Parts: sequence; structure tokens; C-alpha cells
Amino acid sequence: MPFSLDTNVWKIIVNTMQEGLMVVDKEGQIVFANKAFEELFGYTNAELAGKSCDVFQCDRCFSARASGLDKYCALFKDEEIRSSECVFRRKDATPLHVLKNAAVIRDAEGQVIGGVETLTDLSRVLAGEEIIASLKEELQASRKDFGDIVGRSEAMRQVFDLAASAASSEAPVVVYGESGTGKELLAHALHRQSGRQAGPFIKVNCAALNENLLESELFGHVKGAFTGADQQRIGRFEAANRGSIFLDEIGDLPLTTQTKLLRVLQEKEIERVGDNRTIEIDVRIITATHKDLVELIGQGQFREDLFYRINVIPINLPPLRRRQADIPLLVEKFIKVVAGKSGKNISGISDAALDIMINYPWPGNVRELINAIEYAFVVCPRGRVKVEHLPQHLCTAQVARGNPVSSGRRARVRQALEESGWNRTKAAAVLGVSRVTLWKWMKKYSL
Repeated sequence: MPFSLDTNVWKIIVNTMQEGLMVVDKEGQIVFANKAFEELFGYTNAELAGKSCDVFQCDRCFSARASGLDKYCALFKDEEIRSSECVFRRKDATPLHVLKNAAVIRDAEGQVIGGVETLTDLSRVLAGEEIIASLKEELQASRKDFGDIVGRSEAMRQVFDLAASAASSEAPVVVYGESGTGKELLAHALHRQSGRQAGPFIKVNCAALNENLLESELFGHVKGAFTGADQQRIGRFEAANRGSIFLDEIGDLPLTTQTKLLRVLQEKEIERVGDNRTIEIDVRIITATHKDLVELIGQGQFREDLFYRINVIPINLPPLRRRQADIPLLVEKFIKVVAGKSGKNISGISDAALDIMINYPWPGNVRELINAIEYAFVVCPRGRVKVEHLPQHLCTAQVARGNPVSSGRRARVRQALEESGWNRTKAAAVLGVSRVTLWKWMKKYSL
């Protein structure tokens, strides 16, 4: 039997389509809707027949009419194929995002007699886009390091952003921060992520050497330059050529040495002690201090012109007490590091012990936290670090502040939620925990 496309066959074909299909007359009255259309919108074909397509409250149609276009549909004004993403309303008034393709229908004489629209459900596509957006958000929220520096608090994210920009620059950087905040670690990370990473990274502690030794250390000396100089020696600046030099505790640099350092920055050349020949160098300067250099300038202990030379990109590392959200990450990291070194079977830390560490003010910053973890590894036999394994002064400080663990955690959770607009993903990132843990805490503390 030959295959013929009569009216019934066309209906069968149209009703097997996965896309919704609707036919309207020139007045916008619905003539036909296929099975897929019925399933999408919750109407039957009988319910739709004769109704205006206004029933779907298409956002594009309403906006077009508000702009003074055709009374019923811009399709009949332009008489061309139209494709757009729209929001329709189902029978239950819930929104449905669709991709709408519309075209006019003409009779044998070429006159427009109606229109046909096919609609593709975009719900799954949009859901996928939301998932991708959420994953991107979580990925951004989980960004937690710059080099070996760990942190996902807002304060550290700002540091990481500035450090990433500074790493791609050749400008001098000065890192400010209290002792133990990780200034040297940041300086090393800046070097490793810079264009000089293949070159040397040379460290000098300006507070550890007296003035005479410091000058020789920085610039080198020739044989016979002073008593005991029985051979020539290159200085740290020469050793750092084509790399970076890190001058820690720059605020302790003597004024005479500051003068010579200023010349190095200006001329990009040095003179060894006892020699009058200049040596060109190609070195990036990274400095650090825990002191207020502006205050030292006012006291006449630091050269103002040198300050403006080194303070091109200032980076302020916050103390640990101002980045509590990073403490769980730091504890996790250092437990793994110490476990790897010691070979001891320590798997983690209890919630109670972690709460004490989070609420402790850490005057010694990250360095003190590392010491506390190492102490816990000595005391804890195996398993998880508990309160009794922490240094006694951490627990004593907790009691002295009269800040119970549960109260402290509830306040932190509420603050994180409020700061993130009650977005659980963002709040969990601020607290350094998973969304599941955050949900448990919210339930426990009735938040």
C-alpha cells in the first residue's frame, strides 16, 4: 500500500514530535496543539481550541505589544520566521522557559491565513546552566591558595588577587604583616609565579646581621677590604641576578645601608665593599616588615625616598585573628604536613578542639598555630586531636574570655550567613566547611 500524506497522517506525524506545536489563526485564536504541547502546558487540545494565545502570557508578546506593535502578534506584522527565548505560563501558572520558532502559514494564493509555532522546553538547559553557575561560584568560593599560602576568607582573597597582579609585574613589592603571618612565604610565592621563576630567590634578614656584616652580605667584598677578608666574595644582590631578592625586616635596615640600597634601586648597580668598580644587576626587590614605615620616617629612622622606592605595591597580610574562616583550612593542612613528617596516625581534629583553635586570638599568628599542631602530635597517641591534646594556654584563654564553644560557633555561623545574604554556598566557603556541615549547624542552632 503506497504511503500517502492525508490529514490523519499529518496529525500522527505532528503528535509524534517531541517539541510542542501550536497553530493559530490570523486573530491569534488557537486552532490546534499537539500532544507534546499539551504535556508541556497542562492543557488539552479541547481546552485550548478557540482560545486566544494570550492565555500563555508570553513575555515577548506582551513586551512587543507594550511597544506599540501588532495587536496580536508581531509575527503577522513582519510575516517572517521569528526565533526567540520566551517565558510562557502553564495552566497551573508556573513559568516555562522555551525556545519559540514561529512562522506564518499561507494559502495557495500566498495570503497569510495563520501562524505556527514550535516550542522547545529549555528547563533542562537552564537547570544545567544554573548548575554550571553554581559550580563556578563554588569553585571561586573554594579558591584557597596562592602558592603555599592557604585561605578562603575575604581578607585573604583580596591578598591573593593583589599578589597575582603583583607577580606579573616587575615593580617592587613590600609585604606588611605581624610576625608569623607568612610574609616570607608570600614573597617566595610571588617569585615562583613571576617571570623570574627560573632565576634565584635570595633571602636576607636585615635584623639578623650587624651593620658591617650586612653591607658585605648585600653587596659582597673584595679580598683585603677589611680584616678577615682573605678572599673575594659576591653579595646577595649578585647572587640574585636575573631573579628576586627578599629583604625581610626592611624596617631594621641601618640608615647608612638604606642610602646604599637606594642607589641600587635607582642605578641598578652595586659596588662591592673595598672596590670602586660598579657591577650591573638585574634583580627584583621584594621587602617585608612588621613595623610601620611611615612612623619610622617620622622618627628619622627610615629614609622617605627609599620608602617611595620600595612601597610601589604594598600588600598587607592580615593577622590570623582577623581571618578565622581560614583556621580550619590551616589546621587541616598542617595536620597532613606534620603527619607526613612524623609518620603518626593522626587523622584529624575534633569539633570541640577546632572551635577552641578558631576562637583563640593567635598573637603568634600562623607560626604559633603550627607550633600548637606539633605539640598536639606529641601528646595525641592516634586518631583525632582532642581538646586535651591542645596546649594548655589555648584552653585557658578560651575559659578566660567566657566564650563557650557553642555560643562562639553560633555567632560565627550567623555572621557568615548574614554577610553572604544567607547564601549557604557562600557562607560555607567563608566558614571553611561543606554545605552539609553548615546545614547541620543551622539546624542545631535554629538558624
